[in-house]
Amino acid sequence: MSRDPLLELLFSEPAPSSGAPWRPRADVYHTAHGWLVKLDLAGVRSADVTVTLSGNSLIVSGCRRDWLLERDWDHMQMEIAYNCFERRLDLPCEPGSCRVATEFRDGFLLVRVEPER
Repeated sequence: MSRDPLLELLFSEPAPSSGAPWRPRADVYHTAHGWLVKLDLAGVRSADVTVTLSGNSLIVSGCRRDWLLERDWDHMQMEIAYNCFERRLDLPCEPGSCRVATEFRDGFLLVRVEPER
């Protein structure tokens, strides 16, 4: 399968920098009914996520918050990003008048973008 440089640019991870918002990974599928976007949002509460559609751009933003069961602790290693994020995904076509449905499943946010019939 050949690689599309434009798709690699759209969906590549940004270079790491301290204090920068994290960018959840996403898969985009073209289906018989429209588009399905799957974002890896483990540990994010659905109440902390906003999904908007603007033109052909799907914008998913929110915040993953740290929680700890213990009161006294010193961290040994921290690799999980706990802060706000925004992910803008440009769909390859103008969706026009669409219906957007979301579902959280096993740490993933599924966003279905389907033209209204």
